[in-house]
Amino acid sequence: MKDRIAHLPRSLSVVLPAYNEEEAIAHTVHHVLDTLAAWGLDFEVIVVDDGSQDRTAVILDTIAGANACVHIIHHEVNQGYGAALVSGLEAATKELAFFMDSDGQFDIRDLERFFPLIDTYDAVFGFRVKRQDTWMRKVNAWGWKMLVGMVFGVYVRDVDCAFKLYPAKFSHENTLETRGAMINTELLYKFTRAGYSYTQLGVHHLPRRGGKASGAKPSVILRAFRELAVFAIKWHREEKQAERERLRLERAKSKQSQQLQSSQKKPAGAQK
Repeated sequence: MKDRIAHLPRSLSVVLPAYNEEEAIAHTVHHVLDTLAAWGLDFEVIVVDDGSQDRTAVILDTIAGANACVHIIHHEVNQGYGAALVSGLEAATKELAFFMDSDGQFDIRDLERFFPLIDTYDAVFGFRVKRQDTWMRKVNAWGWKMLVGMVFGVYVRDVDCAFKLYPAKFSHENTLETRGAMINTELLYKFTRAGYSYTQLGVHHLPRRGGKASGAKPSVILRAFRELAVFAIKWHREEKQAERERLRLERAKSKQSQQLQSSQKKPAGAQK
């Protein structure tokens, strides 16, 4: 018990993006609350209702009214998975940030195995064990993983697994620009680019408790490819600019050092 307490973070922000999840949202939020309370954590739960058209917003407001640690962010219209995630992460006030989906396909209890690893790594990213999705979604996910690996140099087992734990300050110090399904790729890319370390851990993946998955919609897929193309160009250009600036500063520093050494040398034939 003492060892378990020693590995718990000082505080934790849990971010849950939600869109039309009236069948699962109450169970998901209550399960998160019960689990975190049992661990004795200083925590907050931030649920982002991304313009749901069902009773998700009403259910969330009722839960928040009875739990001071639950905060609801409402998007008037559906803005996309990435936009919902960014809204929640930017609102996080605790030491660590963690996010997972609200559809009941993840078990918050898996998070307890992540905490000891935070002492060694900056972040812990989950990957789905025995993924409970259709074969087509699995094939699409594999293809997407290969693509982002080639384009951005990001190689992980499950790039879009919505079960990630990392320092909340990262989301405050680094601007997240994508608003669709590219958000996980952007997080991993910028996390690596900023020099943070991470490890990966398998998590349970459960059948959906209800509702419909939106990740396979043609509009969602097209938006992801559009963002990939736009930001691949933008970020690679920024990388080149940063490299040129680094080389310029190195040359300036080297020149300054040479000038200083030259000024310290005595003139030939000088006597004490």
